[in-house]
Amino acid sequence: MRLMPLTAAALLGLVATTAHADITGQIDATMTLQAGCIINGVDTTDGTSAGTLGTLDFGTETTVFDQADAEVQNAGSAITIRCSERVAPTIAFDGGLNPGTAPNGGATRALALQGGAEPRFIGYELYSDAGRSTVIANGDPLTLPADGSAQTVNVYGRAFGGTALLPGTYTDVIGVVITL
Repeated sequence: MRLMPLTAAALLGLVATTAHADITGQIDATMTLQAGCIINGVDTTDGTSAGTLGTLDFGTETTVFDQADAEVQNAGSAITIRCSERVAPTIAFDGGLNPGTAPNGGATRALALQGGAEPRFIGYELYSDAGRSTVIANGDPLTLPADGSAQTVNVYGRAFGGTALLPGTYTDVIGVVITL
């Protein structure tokens, strides 16, 4: 038997040829941003509801109390708002469910007795300062800076006692509008 020497060309013919070419492509990335705010830690876009922003709890008093103070609290702190840079948000509070029905203290808002046979009200006000000297009028907006930083909005309340108050739970719901 005779062996034939293999040449380099013959060896190349025995090995399967593979083409090596790069295949290229691309991925398109995109993101659209709109103005919005983070309110009490929740990312909120323009036109959506921020839900409950806090509670103004005057505590428990007797029916003959003179006045009671409270502060709006949300998980132990005030309302916090951080909006898009160059957006100067405003925050406004309405008169609640019972505006102008307070029989005492000259208040513009009122807590209403729940489940009572006859309507009873406790007048109260909202204030922008802890000394309770600057009333937040119904619908008057408070303007916040447009620098994109987190802002703390402290809201204080004072309820005014009066005559003919009955034992029970008195409540109100204050509407809040944040405008971008």
